[in-house]
Amino acid sequence: MANDIISAENNITKKDFRKVFWRSFTLLGSMNYERMEALGFLYSIFPVLQKIYKDDDKGLKEACTRHMTAFNMTVSPSPFVMGISIAMEELAKKDKTFDVSSINAVKVALMGPLSGVGDTFFWGIFRILACALAIGFAQEGNPIAPFVLLVLFNIPNFATRWVGLKLGYSNGSTFLREMEESGKMALFTHCAGIVGVASIGCLIAMWVPISCPLTFTISGTKIIIQDYLDQVLPCLLPLCTTLAIFAYLRKGNKSIRAILYVVVIGFILGVLGLVA
Repeated sequence: MANDIISAENNITKKDFRKVFWRSFTLLGSMNYERMEALGFLYSIFPVLQKIYKDDDKGLKEACTRHMTAFNMTVSPSPFVMGISIAMEELAKKDKTFDVSSINAVKVALMGPLSGVGDTFFWGIFRILACALAIGFAQEGNPIAPFVLLVLFNIPNFATRWVGLKLGYSNGSTFLREMEESGKMALFTHCAGIVGVASIGCLIAMWVPISCPLTFTISGTKIIIQDYLDQVLPCLLPLCTTLAIFAYLRKGNKSIRAILYVVVIGFILGVLGLVA
């Protein structure tokens, strides 16, 4: 039984990690465009959070609130982030001076890099190889074709989830302990926050395609408003729109109301030809 203990201090066992592993497959079960995979992430690590904060209802509530912030990444490497988050929650429970904002900062900083790797391997390589082999069996009328697809794709999928969870927790615990002892945690948190903000800026530029189609002709010269806006700051309109929505939500307004305002205002400005 002693070999099953992963963390003696919080009585976290391999059984608890198996729960996190299997629950990680529900990550997309509650996907939405407000918090994305946050609810699935919290559901996955909740059994361990209950043990970490078993005697601290307030701490458990605060931890749940932390992990309900927006989270989105390729699902297969996500248990790696779960392992790191568990290690950081343990440190936060043990050290009352620990900066809990660093937990979400690290999560956001890892979303972009791990999603890039995950998308490349799982959607760009493993899926294509598995489909190609399965199609070969299907063309011959072999009934094992769908099983070939499922097995070949899920072997690396399962392995990455389980190994990533263990590595994230074990290496995360060691790394965070060393950072805390050396006094570099504040710098690490600051850098992680910068990476997170940069990632959000990239998403705004990619996913908020707002432009101004207005043009004027002055003395035979065609003036394109969007060109001048791009000279001031590329993607200025998407940035301003995102910041305005963010400010609106920070005041405690509901997201559904923000969506309705965006639809109505966007429709009116589109009809007037002010935005495209």
